[in-house]
Amino acid sequence: MLEYVNRKGSDCYKWDSECAQDCLPLWIADMDFKAAQPIRDAMQRRLDHGVFGYSIVPQANYDAVASWFERRHGWKGINRDNLLYTTAVVPAISAIFAALQDRKNHQSAITNNQCARLRVLTFTPAYNCFFSSIENMGCELVPSPLVLRNNRFEINWEDVETKAKEADVFLLCNPHNPTGRVWSRNELERLADIMRREHLFVLSDEIHCEFAFPEHAYTPFASIVINDTDFCVCTSASKAFNIAGLLCANIYVPNKELFAQINHALETHEVNGLNPFGLVAQVAAYNESETWLDELNEYVYGNFCYLRDFLHTQLPMLQIHETEGTYLAWVNIEALGIPAEQFCHDLATHAHVLFNPSEMYGGEHYVRINLATSREILTQALEQMKHYLLKK
Repeated sequence: MLEYVNRKGSDCYKWDSECAQDCLPLWIADMDFKAAQPIRDAMQRRLDHGVFGYSIVPQANYDAVASWFERRHGWKGINRDNLLYTTAVVPAISAIFAALQDRKNHQSAITNNQCARLRVLTFTPAYNCFFSSIENMGCELVPSPLVLRNNRFEINWEDVETKAKEADVFLLCNPHNPTGRVWSRNELERLADIMRREHLFVLSDEIHCEFAFPEHAYTPFASIVINDTDFCVCTSASKAFNIAGLLCANIYVPNKELFAQINHALETHEVNGLNPFGLVAQVAAYNESETWLDELNEYVYGNFCYLRDFLHTQLPMLQIHETEGTYLAWVNIEALGIPAEQFCHDLATHAHVLFNPSEMYGGEHYVRINLATSREILTQALEQMKHYLLKK
């Protein structure tokens, strides 16, 4: 059963950060719902053991991940030989960049070419940590802006075709943060064809895969490229089951040579040690918490519908495009005539509501709103925003 928790005063980044003081925080992407009972029970059993030393990854974790993705999403073939573990998806992405840069350096040495930075093609707007990871790992960003058509964001295929010729890696977010697109099988197949033709490695971040609204379905990238090996997929139970602080994520790597290289990068960057609670929580999430997740999805979709209807009827100057998945809404504020950063600052100061501005995602005129909270909190935040905007 879904249970809202008041997290204020629990040293929670979302609620207790300095910028969130006195605000209703609908910003950072974690949830205000208590983890599923089977997860809490599994952690209690581990707690009762009383010793919390270094942990190995038991076979139960590999089995849980493989079983979950096969029965829920039709993705077969995950096993111990192609699954790596790390603390979170962002460190995974950085380690993969490091491994791919080393591979490019090696290839350049063989051909006597000058070594160059790894060039990473990705859609914009993009999850902000994509930008920091690309920069921190010394890579070069190759942005491909999504275009707004038919009230949703779509791929600019001509732009992708052109820029794929100058890149080394395609960093995919499937489903997409922050626009909420759930890429269709046809779109993923077309992307795979382009990347295969231009010899780009595909790195797919699929952390939001458990959130797809009615009439939309998440398609694992790995199910599109069954016979390929020049890709990897990052997943985690953290986003779907609200256990991000337990630090457990997975990297699916079908290429044996690259598997060893990424594993080496994880060891080099020292992000291969895991929290024992994260391991038992993941097994309980994937093996015993599916009903809880279904209830969560229904509730989040209800929150989206409430937000959409509220804006249409109460604040029509704000436009919401049809969101297909994630628990993040992407709302157009261009009619207000001020930058999103300024709007978010003013909203926090005067209405005590905290959203994320689109500038941090490489976009303009949008705010990102976290819907993974109670209907009461969402309603209160929207009413406070409405009062502020209508009295200006």
